[in-house]
Amino acid sequence: MYKLFLVTVALFSTSVFAQTNLLNVSYDVTREFYKEYNAAFVKHWKEKTGETININQSHGGSSKQARSVVDGLEADVITMNQANDIDILYERGRLIPKDWQKRLPNSSSPTASTTVFLVRKGNPKNIQNWGDLIKPNVAPIIPNPKTSGNGRYSYLAAWGHVIKSGGDEVKAKDFVGKLFKNVPVLDTGGRGATTTFVQRGIGDVLLTFENEVSLIKNELGNDQFEVVYPSSSILAENPVSIVDKFVDKHKNRQQAQAYLDYLYSEEGQEIAVRHHLRPRLESVASKHKADFKQIDLFTVDEVFGGWTLAQKTHFADGGIFDQIYTKQ
Repeated sequence: MYKLFLVTVALFSTSVFAQTNLLNVSYDVTREFYKEYNAAFVKHWKEKTGETININQSHGGSSKQARSVVDGLEADVITMNQANDIDILYERGRLIPKDWQKRLPNSSSPTASTTVFLVRKGNPKNIQNWGDLIKPNVAPIIPNPKTSGNGRYSYLAAWGHVIKSGGDEVKAKDFVGKLFKNVPVLDTGGRGATTTFVQRGIGDVLLTFENEVSLIKNELGNDQFEVVYPSSSILAENPVSIVDKFVDKHKNRQQAQAYLDYLYSEEGQEIAVRHHLRPRLESVASKHKADFKQIDLFTVDEVFGGWTLAQKTHFADGGIFDQIYTKQ
């Protein structure tokens, strides 16, 4: 009887005090969003199941982060700003299935953003659209497209603007070459580029995600910077996935899946809006339509044939970016 009591207490203690850990490996500019989201999910999961979850975060340039997971960083979930940086988990490590984008709505992208311009108060260089970025006296700040999803979106947004305006591939390559000739420094990630522009005072215009612009203005005040929306830009989708190999190893697949599912909930989408990410849930998107400027947005699939082809053509070693940048 005494032995049975001890066994019962041991089982009870395990169920009460057991804590599940999750590691979310993400990109540079999501720190603040996931800080709030994680707290909301922990509360939701505790109320639903009684289980306590501890969520750890890792942030950096998106491609560097993805490579870290391939190289052994045991992420339970990966939350990126482009599908290409999740595809490599299948291509290089078979950590996830090839069709991972089919597992959640909107191609597994619960939120989106777009590339916009942040200029200094008063817009002293009168930057209004893409063409202004290649003027001789304008210094754009863009992170390195080889290491940063933010940088890749900026590059593709510039290229796509030329195409959508009636130009061909030759004109687009010439334009993007002139653009990067004006870039004084290539930081490895979006947050580093923000530091260069905001704290070091380098450059005339920062190309970055819409949500990052809002964060900068909220932190530093509207009296230092202004946002400029170009006539067209790119839809920056933010895909997510569980990392199957590691959730199975950690035995936390249920919790990791619930963590991603909750991004699509009303609360998850409202938190996204508070951090100036464009929601994908129609009820929330309709409610907040006035909060996001409506401009002509094109997709990577539409202009570039998808991320796989865009990566191979533009950002792989010896690709178009290497060709134009080595000539600088």
